[in-house]
Amino acid sequence: MGKITGFLEFGRELPGRRPVPVRLRDWQEVYQPFPSARLQVQAARCMDCGIPFCNDGCPLGNLIPDWNDLVYRDHWHAAIERLHATNNFPEFTGRLCPAPCEAACVLGINADPVTIKQVEVSIIDRAWEEGWVEPVMPSVRSGKRVAVIGSGPGGLAAAQQLTRAGHDVTVYERDDQPGGLLRYGIPEFKMEKRHLDRRLDQMRAEGTSFVCGVTVGAGGSAGAVGAGGSVGAGGSAADIRASYDAVVIAVGATVARDLPITGRELGGIHQAMEYLPLANRATYDTDPASSTPISAAGKRVVIIGGGDTGADCLGTVHRQGAVSVHQFEILPRPPDARDSSTPWPTWPLMYRTSSAHEEGGERVFAVNTMEFVGDEAGAVRALRACEVEMTMADGRPQFDPLDGTEFSLPCDLVLLALGFSGPEPLLAEAFGVSLTPRGTIARSASYETDVPGVFVCGDAGRGQSLIVWAIAEGRSAAAAVDSLLAGDTLLPSPLPFA
Repeated sequence: MGKITGFLEFGRELPGRRPVPVRLRDWQEVYQPFPSARLQVQAARCMDCGIPFCNDGCPLGNLIPDWNDLVYRDHWHAAIERLHATNNFPEFTGRLCPAPCEAACVLGINADPVTIKQVEVSIIDRAWEEGWVEPVMPSVRSGKRVAVIGSGPGGLAAAQQLTRAGHDVTVYERDDQPGGLLRYGIPEFKMEKRHLDRRLDQMRAEGTSFVCGVTVGAGGSAGAVGAGGSVGAGGSAADIRASYDAVVIAVGATVARDLPITGRELGGIHQAMEYLPLANRATYDTDPASSTPISAAGKRVVIIGGGDTGADCLGTVHRQGAVSVHQFEILPRPPDARDSSTPWPTWPLMYRTSSAHEEGGERVFAVNTMEFVGDEAGAVRALRACEVEMTMADGRPQFDPLDGTEFSLPCDLVLLALGFSGPEPLLAEAFGVSLTPRGTIARSASYETDVPGVFVCGDAGRGQSLIVWAIAEGRSAAAAVDSLLAGDTLLPSPLPFA
């Protein structure tokens, strides 16, 4: 719980960000180091609240008051043991999660909540520095084989849990390196890839195998899967089903929402996930010719979409040297403080500023893009838009254009960051699993699809969501798979399954 009067004595403090002119010259993480002594003061603010709503606010069920108290008392080794008990990858969540736990903090009812996310990432960073993060080897081998399709946070969590339970696990990834969006979607300035690579090294040491460059279900049989679980570049679902005792689909929600308006076919208009992976590759690829980015250098950029993906694009175009950036959001500007429609302990509707927003650009709310305008060469040169008013009809928002508000904005590069609807249907067809009306893969309460032995976790089944939900579902799906293969399970499940 921390110091019993800490929440009365100390205010909330976070590490400072590196100066904008400095950080825009590189791709390193934006936050400056935070001394341990000051962090322990922050952990001391955790109060004896009786019912720790932060635990419920976190889908992983992290034991937040426990490790806050341990950090305050300088018991760092015990703190990482408590943290790893519920979270496989706190170095990811401590950097990328929006911290619903802090929104649920009891102190946040009438004061600034505890800096839970900063304490979390500081614990795991200290653990890596001290050499406390070691491979966790299974005590027995089951002889069962499990294929995990996709190596994002959900797939990695499921794979690590199942490997530690004694199963032979192979992770299939269609990109050239594992990590999914952690590697090719999240910019380096939000999470340097060294954090991902050392965790992958731990998983390999534990016995998890990775097969990259394989698009499972891409069509055609690739032949029998070998003893190492490897298949050809077009690995068939039938071969994998025949060679493994269970399959976990964790491919995320990769079907991007489009903007089908006049001029969409013009050059210079790209989906965010066409743009970000190339930009990420260019920051560390040893072969520049293989990762030529869609560059924003010297261009007037418009980002359509005001969420996290839009912010990732924003920080990236700043570093590439855009001459101007506008970020459009169709929703109205949120209030500066928690809105009454999202009372504590729910996730609050309120105005937020990320590090990328701090770096420049203009945020435009309540605006709808109506048309893209091109030049004679077929490249986008401007867009037409108008202001809108949001109203509710049958419980759903609709956006009505406001007369006399139309405007034109010159642009050379447009990035669409409108979210994602679900996984690509090809994989579902290959495995013969059903889809929901939303386009996600249908599953039971135990994460099993309507094809026996085929499970799904993360955004592929849930729809676009947070990294903590992906890891929580990966852990829970692993427990369900282990229960199927072993008849019972000792694996923890943060999200109970039937």
